[in-house]
Amino acid sequence: MRQLGGVKFRRQHPVGRYILDFACPELGLAIEVDGGQHALRAGHDNVRTAALARHGYTVLRFWNNEVLENIEGVMDRILAVIHERRQA
Repeated sequence: MRQLGGVKFRRQHPVGRYILDFACPELGLAIEVDGGQHALRAGHDNVRTAALARHGYTVLRFWNNEVLENIEGVMDRILAVIHERRQA
């Protein structure tokens, strides 16, 4: 089943030693939804993002409140990246 923009996303998908919130292996796209604790862990998130890039993934990060309060904007951003990745 194609879930968004004609591509399939997997929830809680393992990549290397990390578990992604959502992943589209077909496009190498990871979606991370972060809570407030991530504001204190920016360095850790940067290391994680770099490791995922070595596995061929681009990471999009959204705050929990952004997803809850602006889901249309979040979806538009994800769809734009899907379109960009398909054109590459």
